[in-house]
Amino acid sequence: MLNKLNNSLFPYLGFGLGLRSEHYETILEELPKVDWFEILTENYLVPNGKPLQILDKIRQHYPVVMHGVSLSIGGSDPIDMNYLQQVKQLAEYIEPKWISDHLCWTGVDGVNLHDLLPLPYNQQTIDHVVSRINQVQEFLGRRILLENVSSYLTYTQSEIPEWEFLDIISRQADCYILLDVNNIYVSAYNQCFDPQEYLKGIPVDRVGQIHLAGHSNKGNYILDTHDDEIIESVWKLYCDAIQRFGLVSTMIERDDNIPNLNVLLKEMNYARSLAEITFKELLAVNRSS
Repeated sequence: MLNKLNNSLFPYLGFGLGLRSEHYETILEELPKVDWFEILTENYLVPNGKPLQILDKIRQHYPVVMHGVSLSIGGSDPIDMNYLQQVKQLAEYIEPKWISDHLCWTGVDGVNLHDLLPLPYNQQTIDHVVSRINQVQEFLGRRILLENVSSYLTYTQSEIPEWEFLDIISRQADCYILLDVNNIYVSAYNQCFDPQEYLKGIPVDRVGQIHLAGHSNKGNYILDTHDDEIIESVWKLYCDAIQRFGLVSTMIERDDNIPNLNVLLKEMNYARSLAEITFKELLAVNRSS
């Protein structure tokens, strides 16, 4: 294993996959060479449910992290303390390396829209979100990671770019960033901004995890579908991210059209090889400068 060159204080786990029920049996039978698994938090909140029973077996062999979709950290409704209590209880039980969710809102007036909706980037939103992150982190007793979401629209109320918003939020709330490289690419395509500028605006000491995924290109826009292989442009952007942030725990997401586990293992190992080659080049440059 290469030494980690990363200014973040977050632990480095290596390369992982999203844990999906389609692969439970194969994982338990074959114990594939995966450094860690990311679970979808909401799938394991039922005490003594079958998914949790299977997870108990899997986590005997692999570290796990929790990734949620229901926190609605940017929403106008009060934080759902019943949901948060369930998250805390699950975390106390399975002892994840970390907990993450999305920098977005997901509903209003008690109605869950089942989508990850972007926020307006201005001071009012910053104050609102920072206050809610502080509430969540105090309740959980740990810092969380928040992920940048794909977006298909912008708000006239936005005053700063997304990357500056994410920088300010992470510093003021003292939380970490789950950097989704595919989401950067999707949003950049849809909104015609430079993804390199996005990477340059993200603080190197706050990135704790990276997501990689596929999407659906509809011609004049891209949908973040997580149902296909990662394209070359996203792989290139991932290498650029490693050049900036160093080796960061990286995982492959696939949420639909889920293939045989070997297909995802191949993508995961490709990410590993790209990251290690890029990291070696970065070390060489640092030694010569």
